[in-house]
Amino acid sequence: MSTTDRDQALPMGLRERVMAASLLARGMGQPVPAVPEICADEAFARAADAFYELLGALGEQGWKTEALRGLDVQGLVGHLAGVEHDTHRALAGDPAVADAEHVESTQGSAVRQAGRSPAQTRHEWRHAADHTLELVRAADADPAAGGCTDRIAVHGIRLPLADLLVVRAFELWVHDNDIRRAVGLPPSVPDPPVLRLMSDLAARMLPYAAARMGLPPADVRLVLTGTGGGTWDVTIGEEAAGRESLAIVADAVGFCRLAANRVTPAELGSHITGDEGRAVSVLAAATTLALD
Repeated sequence: MSTTDRDQALPMGLRERVMAASLLARGMGQPVPAVPEICADEAFARAADAFYELLGALGEQGWKTEALRGLDVQGLVGHLAGVEHDTHRALAGDPAVADAEHVESTQGSAVRQAGRSPAQTRHEWRHAADHTLELVRAADADPAAGGCTDRIAVHGIRLPLADLLVVRAFELWVHDNDIRRAVGLPPSVPDPPVLRLMSDLAARMLPYAAARMGLPPADVRLVLTGTGGGTWDVTIGEEAAGRESLAIVADAVGFCRLAANRVTPAELGSHITGDEGRAVSVLAAATTLALD
């Protein structure tokens, strides 16, 4: 019997049953293979180092290449410097940045880079990122300051400091890839421990994104494959009636790109068990987590 004949002889629905059994058997939150645990400030530091290395490899023309929202690479780096400056203000408790719009609040910093040398822009961003780390580590070392448990309000989000640092690492990686795409470089993948923290945060934020979109209640088992992935049981909505059980299997890096609104649910190539329409709506909700 040929391979094709054997495949055709398989019982209907066997693949789906095997996948469903595998999903149910996998322990929640256990990445395979396991990756070392790192703290959030280390994740931000690694993302900053990777971004700084990329900027150092760009030529003069690369800095002038359009990257995002009409900004060239230099303007985009200026935007990121502005985000760090607003983060400093948020860490100091400045209410003016709590609900400031992410792009609008940093546009001045982006525009200000025009006429400056790439080296000046690169230095400004690096200094701002390093100062973020200095402030965070000082707060973490001071029990009276609350450390990484305090919620920090900036650009319309209110998160524990540790989660905010993962958001910052997330954005650096996303814009790293925006720049790479603009100048024709291959995409980058975060260090597995950094990716694990990014995947975890995106999974934990799914209920809030789904609530904003008014999605119906569902119990979602989210399995993100690859080093840095894991398994999460995500509860959407509080109502008992009409709850749908869904399972979504996707690549961890791809899911983070989805949460950054850089790929669509269709482009993600996920495997879904349960109501496909509802699952796609959950994936679409993930795209709204992006700040840009």
